[in-house]
Amino acid sequence: MQAWLCETPTGIDALTWKELPTPAPKAGEVLIEIKAASLNFPDILIVQNKYQIKPPLPFVPGSEYAGVVQAVGDGVRHLKVGQSVACLSGTGGFGTHTIAPAALCMPLPPGFGHVDAAAFIMIYATSHHALIDRAQLKAGETVLILGAAGGVGTAAIQIAKAAGAKVIAAASSDEKCALCKSIGADEVINYSQGDLREAIKSTCERLGVKAPDVIYDPVGGEFAEPAFRSIAWRGRYLVVGFASGPIPSLPLNLALLKGASLVGVFWGDFAKREPQANAAMMQELAQWYGAGKIKPVIDRTMPMSELKAAYAHMGSRGVKGKLVMVNT
Repeated sequence: MQAWLCETPTGIDALTWKELPTPAPKAGEVLIEIKAASLNFPDILIVQNKYQIKPPLPFVPGSEYAGVVQAVGDGVRHLKVGQSVACLSGTGGFGTHTIAPAALCMPLPPGFGHVDAAAFIMIYATSHHALIDRAQLKAGETVLILGAAGGVGTAAIQIAKAAGAKVIAAASSDEKCALCKSIGADEVINYSQGDLREAIKSTCERLGVKAPDVIYDPVGGEFAEPAFRSIAWRGRYLVVGFASGPIPSLPLNLALLKGASLVGVFWGDFAKREPQANAAMMQELAQWYGAGKIKPVIDRTMPMSELKAAYAHMGSRGVKGKLVMVNT
């Protein structure tokens, strides 16, 4: 097998494409021939030693991937050789093969392509857990989504619309706003232009609502406070991540004045602590995909050999939806 190896986590330039022995799965594991692997924001942080999870060295980055089972270890009953699966195991995806815990593999139904599957679990699980479980989103409510043209943002638009909500999508360019509109957003805001609070107010007026009931924030940084100041009475502010870098500090009196909730979203721990609820959620998401309610937005596919160029593209914040590496 071949893979991108991180031997010193000093950044993308330290990754090397190497020939490695193809491992055999142990009990509870499977060997997967990787067909596609998506690039996620944590994949950048982990090779810079900035992610909260620090795998032992050396390691192969690539948290999320899809492929075909080549071998199964002892005790694996729900997967078989030749079966297509998707997996989010944290590492191992940026290569031709990997060993994965069988319990983390999602069997793919017929018609679920590897590129879509490699871009599916993280963004849809995060957004469904955030909007449906943590925010208890109801039909007719209004959702403001920050960073709406990114992976989790595009997933959040689709899930909110599937739940019957009105969606305001906020992104950093007119091109990204047009993408959000094309996948179902009712209104869009280009937050690189003008005052965000004023833009939220005027957009809500056009929708015939007073304020957003739910704010979905994977961005953090400078937009958090003006967005939170715009939330509705009994609103729910979802803290999803900090893609912009800075972790914002919010005056807590704002939560008091609006009767609003500041809600943390940590899908990874939810999946570990509440596996049955997570499995039911993933089953529902697979059904929604089959019904055409949701479909990953793929910015582009690139050969696995061009991983460093893909990292540079993601670092430039030019990605719309998901970037997927493929083995041909």
